[in-house]
Amino acid sequence: MGDMFASIKRGLEEAIAHQKGEKTGIRLFTPEEVNVKQVREKTGLTQEQFAATFGISLGTLRHWERGDRRPHGPALVLLNAVSKEPGTVLRILTGKRTEKRQKVARAG
Repeated sequence: MGDMFASIKRGLEEAIAHQKGEKTGIRLFTPEEVNVKQVREKTGLTQEQFAATFGISLGTLRHWERGDRRPHGPALVLLNAVSKEPGTVLRILTGKRTEKRQKVARAG
């Protein structure tokens, strides 16, 4: 129990030092900001489909797309993955192979 307490104490002291701006061994990963509407459009899903697929409330998705709010934390990480590999992420989540629908002009 003593080792566990010491480890927790060190972690808390390091977190406090980091918060104060002191140099620590903490490495942070900050995901890139994303344009949520563009990410959704890459998937070819409607707002309703996108929200249901990724477990996001429709209201939240609409706020993100309008720019009223921004995604953060795990949602931002997921949206970055979808932005880079939409087909792969959709296949993992749904088990279905998807291809973005492309409009093909037909010669008349």
